Amino acid sequence: MPAGEAQPGLAEQADILLRVEGVSKGYPIDEKPSARLRSLLPKRLQGEPKLFWALRDISFELKRGESLGIVGPNGSGKSTLLQIAAGIMRPTAGSVELNGRLAGLLELGSGFNLEFTGRQNVQLSTSLHGLSSKETTERFDEIAGFADIGGFLDQPVKTYSSGMLMRLAFSVSIHVDADILLVDEALAVGDIAFRQRCMRRVHQMRDRGLSILFVSHSSEDVKAICDRCLWLEEGQPKLLGPADHVVGEYLASMAVRDAASLAGEWDSQPDRPPFVASELAPALEFSGHRFGDQRARISGAEFLSPGAAPSGGGIEPVFHPGDSVVLRFSFLLARPVPLPIAGFLVRDGQGVSLFSTNTTREGYLLPPLVAADHITVEFLWTMPRLAPGTYGVTLAVSDGTLEEFVVCDYAEDMLSFSVPPGNEPDFGWLGLDCEITVSTPQPLNEGSTIGPAGRS
Repeated sequence: MPAGEAQPGLAEQADILLRVEGVSKGYPIDEKPSARLRSLLPKRLQGEPKLFWALRDISFELKRGESLGIVGPNGSGKSTLLQIAAGIMRPTAGSVELNGRLAGLLELGSGFNLEFTGRQNVQLSTSLHGLSSKETTERFDEIAGFADIGGFLDQPVKTYSSGMLMRLAFSVSIHVDADILLVDEALAVGDIAFRQRCMRRVHQMRDRGLSILFVSHSSEDVKAICDRCLWLEEGQPKLLGPADHVVGEYLASMAVRDAASLAGEWDSQPDRPPFVASELAPALEFSGHRFGDQRARISGAEFLSPGAAPSGGGIEPVFHPGDSVVLRFSFLLARPVPLPIAGFLVRDGQGVSLFSTNTTREGYLLPPLVAADHITVEFLWTMPRLAPGTYGVTLAVSDGTLEEFVVCDYAEDMLSFSVPPGNEPDFGWLGLDCEITVSTPQPLNEGSTIGPAGRS
């Protein structure tokens, strides 16, 4: 190889901030307290311990500027994996290679001394992350301002609510120049305003090259933040790939579990026939993520809107702000659905949910449906001012109430439409059309008015 020429793959290797290879974590299971005495014996006499494997053979890489989500049911090993990645816990087997500064939001309040004040904990935590006293002093006002906990900053942390504790911990984590940010459900305890502020900051930091390892039960947060996703099941890797695909497969698996539970409840009632998840004959051809117990299945869907391009034949309709939009979809019943709900959800290209509704929420209660019923539902709305781009429309049929329901058929992004440039909002995803009225307690000068053009 000529002198000065880089070896293939070296640049890519330098971009890898975290490498996890074959990581497993086992915990000894003692059948009785006396079994702990074995740990006092020489290793050759201890015998093979009985282990519970919280993690088995986990491998992945996290590159600079990449976000990796971790999903899975409770007890699947998500938090254990983050603690091993953070160096808090050692793996039983495998290795973790870290190339950069790491900040973590793991267990709420971890790394804080509850007897210290918030101010003292900021100074302690930043020093543990490698910042000098001078650097901490320079950044302290910004840390305190983002946390926004007021006078509590000089009160012992043990007096904080969980939300205040999360505010301070998150603020410290984003001000220590970390290369990797680990987040384990910490944002779930924050109020909506602070949570949205955190999400905006996470997106900004990711755009600047921050890498994120993100554990959450919120599929929308994972899809909005993460490029890739790892699905853990009983401590083992189930699927690793693009976030949209992995989250879709995970949600489908959860729906299958719900359907199995429903089947057991259904069969336990003597007045009902055995539950059968039947395959339905003519159904809309759709290759995307789809799940549900199949008691009802969406059989057709289209947009019917004057002036819009037709939605059939693979042609994506184009909508402008103010257009009247008619969404029609049909579903066929294979088994009875006592409390049917039909609805839709609109997401942007990043998977962020923008607006949705359903028949029950709009005050239209569908009657109980039985096998072979074929129902068509139409939703009519006025298209708001959306940012230019392509939007996906997810369709769903469920059985139950708004608070508790079972999914019969959920077809993610079954339809799509696009919005062209020209009348987009100045900021955000959706523009608000409103009228403004101004009143004044003082009489105006003679001949002057306040109206749409201001004072004249």
